[in-house]
Amino acid sequence: MTSFVESLRFRNRPGMKSLVSAISYLSIRILGFFVRALSLRQARRVACLLGDFMHKVVGMRREMVYRNIALSFPGKSPAEIRNIATGVYRNVAVTLIDVLRFPLIRSREDVAALIDLDPAIFLKGTDNGRKGAVLVSGHFGNWELMALAFGMMVKPLTIIVKGLSNESIDRSMNELRTLRGNSVVYDRQALREGMRLLEEGGVLAVLSDQSDPGAKNYIDFLGRRATVFQGAAFFALKAKVPLFVGMCRRSGDGKYTTDTHEIDTSDLSFNKADIATLTERYTAVIEDYIRRWPEEWFWLHNRWKNGGEWQSD
Repeated sequence: MTSFVESLRFRNRPGMKSLVSAISYLSIRILGFFVRALSLRQARRVACLLGDFMHKVVGMRREMVYRNIALSFPGKSPAEIRNIATGVYRNVAVTLIDVLRFPLIRSREDVAALIDLDPAIFLKGTDNGRKGAVLVSGHFGNWELMALAFGMMVKPLTIIVKGLSNESIDRSMNELRTLRGNSVVYDRQALREGMRLLEEGGVLAVLSDQSDPGAKNYIDFLGRRATVFQGAAFFALKAKVPLFVGMCRRSGDGKYTTDTHEIDTSDLSFNKADIATLTERYTAVIEDYIRRWPEEWFWLHNRWKNGGEWQSD
């Protein structure tokens, strides 16, 4: 929604940037009030319509999405690629709508009605939650709902976030993310705050599936060269804490389920080569989910824009 409004051609005219930001913020606020007045089923129907509108009418980043899906899945037909893309746009819209409905989630029972989350693997690997940990995920399924559920049902998270250009929307999104016990830290402050948190036994959550424009580290991602964010591996090995991958996916009954994987670090230590190795290990888990459920990944971000290959407009 925000990306669409901010992409309008007049955005670079004098004085228009502030107007676009104000319109974007107001649109999100109105949408939030509207979907909170609906039932969950009705709200998700609205989300699917919104996703179809952005995909088929607006065409937001459509060429890039189609091309990147095709390059990542060369065996898919044009019809299959379109079907995947339809699911992608709908999933993004559903995620947005669900986030806007977070104020309606007031108890563990409320969140359990939306998502299944078994904490056994995490608790076993962290001495029943007493030890610090790094939780890695991607923009997959309903990653925002997973974070909320984890914070309410297992242990509060500190989520590393990147600030949005629209400060009002950025503030509103972070208010929703921290509504039920989680906290956020901006990426520019993450090194200092993240290490302190882990030393105190906290859980640091990192989305590690997007490109890193400032990185000189590359990885094979879905068969193509891409830059990689190694922060999660750095934190885990530096602080000597376990690293988990949590992936949220649709379970087919209107709910979501969360899978938790502990990544083996027993053969690794804190050095450049082992940071790269650990990064490859958790990235492989994320890749596996994308290959199995491609419609649930956030293809609207050009993962390969810093890999020396085709770039978005």
